[in-house]
Amino acid sequence: MAFPRHRLRRLRQSEPLRRMVRETHLSPSDLIYPMFVTVGRDRREEISSMPGQYRWSVDLLVKEVGEVQLLGIPAVLLFGIPDRKDERGTPAYDPNGIVQQAVRAVKDHVPGMVVITDVCIDEYTSHGHCGVVRDGRILNDETLECLQAMARTHAQAGADMVAPSDMMDGRVQAIRGELDHAGFADIPIMSYAAKFASCFYAPFREAADSAPTFGDRQSYQMDPANSREAIREIEMDIEEGADIVMVKPALPFLDVIAAARARTTVPIAAYQVSGEYSMIKAAARAGWLDEERAMMETLSSIRRAGADLVLTYFAKHAARLLNDTRV
Repeated sequence: MAFPRHRLRRLRQSEPLRRMVRETHLSPSDLIYPMFVTVGRDRREEISSMPGQYRWSVDLLVKEVGEVQLLGIPAVLLFGIPDRKDERGTPAYDPNGIVQQAVRAVKDHVPGMVVITDVCIDEYTSHGHCGVVRDGRILNDETLECLQAMARTHAQAGADMVAPSDMMDGRVQAIRGELDHAGFADIPIMSYAAKFASCFYAPFREAADSAPTFGDRQSYQMDPANSREAIREIEMDIEEGADIVMVKPALPFLDVIAAARARTTVPIAAYQVSGEYSMIKAAARAGWLDEERAMMETLSSIRRAGADLVLTYFAKHAARLLNDTRV
C-alpha cells in the first residue's frame, strides 16, 4: 500500500506545533474598541440589542478607558449621543459637545490611549441622516462644511485621529485641508473608505439613536454588490490624504479587504459592526455556538483577509483571552 509522502497533518498534532506554523496572528494591539458616550453623570446604560455594550457618561467612560488600556488595547473610537439635535447637526461641532468633552477627559486621565473620533453628523441631526437635507435630498457639499468643523473641534479637544464615516464625496480632502489650515497637520485621518449600505448596522442605530426618520442611506453608502467601486473609493480616499482606510462591515466584505490589501500599502482597518457582534452574542446565548471560538475565528478571518486593524465590540473580551493564552 502506498502512503502519501506529504502529510499536512504532521504539523497539526499539538498546540505548540500549530502555534509555530500559524500564518495569521491576533494581538490586543491590533484592536480598536468602539465606545458610546452620553450626557450626564454616573450613567451606564446597557444597549439591549448589543449585550455587554453600554452608553457611558464621561466620568464613567474615563474609568472604562483605563481598563481598556490595561488590556493592551491601544485605541478607542468615540461616538457621541447628544442631549439635543437639529437639522444641521450643530451639536456635532460644538466645542463643548459631548465627544469634545469626552476627548478632553480621556486625554487628561488616560494620556497613553489613542483617541479616535467618529466624524459624522447622523447622531446629531433631527432627521438621522449623515448629511444636510434639503427637499428630501442629502446635500454633499454643504455637509462637508459641517464635517470640517466637527473634525477641527475634535482635534482642538485633543483627538489623536479623526475618522469620517459619512460617505460624502470629497470629505477626506476637505477635512485634511481644514486640519492643516487649523494647525493640525499631524492629525491622521482614518477614512471609512468603503462603507456599505448594510443591514448589519441596526443595533448601532439603536445604540446611537441615529436611525433615519425618512428614506435610507443608499444614496451615499455603497451598494453591497459592488467590489470594484469599493476599490475606487479606497483609492480616491488615499489620493485625498487618508492615512488609514477602512472597510465596513468586515465579515460580509472580506473579499474587499483582500482586494484592497493587494492594491495598496496603506494600513487597512476593518469594522466588525454591531450586527456581526449581536449575531454571535444571540447565537451563543441560544446555545447554538461557542461565543469565544466564534469571536476568535471571525477576528482572525478579518486579519487573514488583510486588515491591519480591527474595530470590534469584542475587543475587551478578545484581549483578555489573548492575554491569558500568551506564552
